[in-house]
Amino acid sequence: MNRETYLKGSYRPWRHMSRLSVAGLLTAMVFVFLAAASGPGSRLGLWHFRTGFAILRFSAYGGLLSAALSFAGVVVCLLRRQSVKGAGVGAAGLLLSLAVVIVPLMWSLEAKRVPRIHDITTDTENPPIFKAIPETRPTPPEYPGAAVSVQQREMYPEITPLELNISPERAYEAALRSARELGWEIVDSDLSSFHIEAVDTTMWYGFKDDIAVRITPQDGGSRVDVRSVSRVGVSDVGTNARRIRRYFDAIGKKS
Repeated sequence: MNRETYLKGSYRPWRHMSRLSVAGLLTAMVFVFLAAASGPGSRLGLWHFRTGFAILRFSAYGGLLSAALSFAGVVVCLLRRQSVKGAGVGAAGLLLSLAVVIVPLMWSLEAKRVPRIHDITTDTENPPIFKAIPETRPTPPEYPGAAVSVQQREMYPEITPLELNISPERAYEAALRSARELGWEIVDSDLSSFHIEAVDTTMWYGFKDDIAVRITPQDGGSRVDVRSVSRVGVSDVGTNARRIRRYFDAIGKKS
């Protein structure tokens, strides 16, 4: 292509593409960016996490719009026998649109599936307590009681104490090492009482969740109990149960 052709405007890179395809791809890129920024913006303190949720919902609705535009663009390109490149642009926009819709949709379905609780423990009768984490935390340190324990047992029957055939000292070392490897911030660790407290920060929105670990001698071995509590919100969307399962898996590999 020479300079004269470009200046006369005969060079139009989008001329074989439906405008709907281009519009769908561009709008999809905008909503993908908004959805991706909703969490980090909350984590960096640019807006409240509820605002981040609102941005995510808005992005999902916008994704439906861009999906419609992209799909229409693909159809137009095929019906008018325009270039494969034009249909490809529409298909790319459709894929991005579906991604920005599916993520919050799956999150919403999971939130409806699990109980609206955010305090999970392996011992609902005598849960590990928080000693070092300040009582000024947004969520009171007291365990909420039977109403929560019943829902937990129904939804997460696998959340039970971890029993190990090793001494409490070795179990404590494995528990402390595993917590650090998972990226938890250790607030307190006391070998004399086999007690650990830590804070875990979720990756996307940066929520702070508190964890208490208690190790007790048992029949020549050890028993590990964990309590994981979200500081904000009513439902944790299964986060605390998943955290305990990952933690026990990590300890099991070291014991």
